[in-house]
Amino acid sequence: MNDEILIVAGPTASGKSALALALAEELRGTIINADSMQVYRDLPILTAQPDEAAKARVPHSLFGEIDAADGFSVGTWRERAVSKVAAARDLGRKPILVGGTGLYIRALLDGLAPTPPIPRDVRRATHMLHAELGAAAFHEALRRLDAEAAARLDPADTQRTTRAYEVAIATGRTLGDWHREQRKETAFGARAIVLLPPREPLYAACDARFLDMMAGGAIDEVKSLLARDLDPALPAMRALGVRELAAWLRNESDRDASIAAAQQATRNYAKRQETWFRHQLPEADGLRKRVLAEQFSERLLPDIFAFIRH
Repeated sequence: MNDEILIVAGPTASGKSALALALAEELRGTIINADSMQVYRDLPILTAQPDEAAKARVPHSLFGEIDAADGFSVGTWRERAVSKVAAARDLGRKPILVGGTGLYIRALLDGLAPTPPIPRDVRRATHMLHAELGAAAFHEALRRLDAEAAARLDPADTQRTTRAYEVAIATGRTLGDWHREQRKETAFGARAIVLLPPREPLYAACDARFLDMMAGGAIDEVKSLLARDLDPALPAMRALGVRELAAWLRNESDRDASIAAAQQATRNYAKRQETWFRHQLPEADGLRKRVLAEQFSERLLPDIFAFIRH
């Protein structure tokens, strides 16, 4: 158990951060971010990053380290996460990964598929086709090439849908085919605590948290981000709430409608996360997991610590 990393996973608003903090304090841990949006420093409120009080209690890594103008791939995250795990161990601390980006967690545990580089002309043609067809029709075109990827990807996720399409066009094989040839670049033993609350209370928590974000200054974050006039295709520009609040700031929607749209987008995302963690993170030789069908509360800690120390 001393050599294992801990993983705290689950959908947004399920209580992952509070659980990770409790674990880190009890086990002398370092919390390492495994959320694709919490890496960006421009949106600490809108992406629910740990506040300064939490950071003062235990070390945190990979939160708010990347500028919104910079892209950030799963491969880059994995390299940094492996380094952060090693650094924590060197200090005698327990590495605790926390986040809701299943692809990141899977990449850390299983390695990355050795997909070949995509020719520039294929990438350009793919993006031109997406612009011509629009998200929904492009998603249907992807389904005809790679039904597996289309089934798990939201049509609005331009970055990942175009990636799956260009891989299929350039290589004649789907992303799933490539992923099944993954190599174990770094072997980690891990224990995962997966929070999967019932949808009704989870959705209520999503709605309430977004209102808290609004009260905490989320609109000012979006205003500052828009003032930079960044490429709307950048990952940070697709963070939950950015598009919806931007519509309000541009007078394309009113405040209440924008908040309602952002809450709906968050609930939709939470549902996709819940489905992923329920079906795509199975136990394996190097992974033991405990699924808790409720949001985190302190009364769960004795059972969680027993699982970790068993």
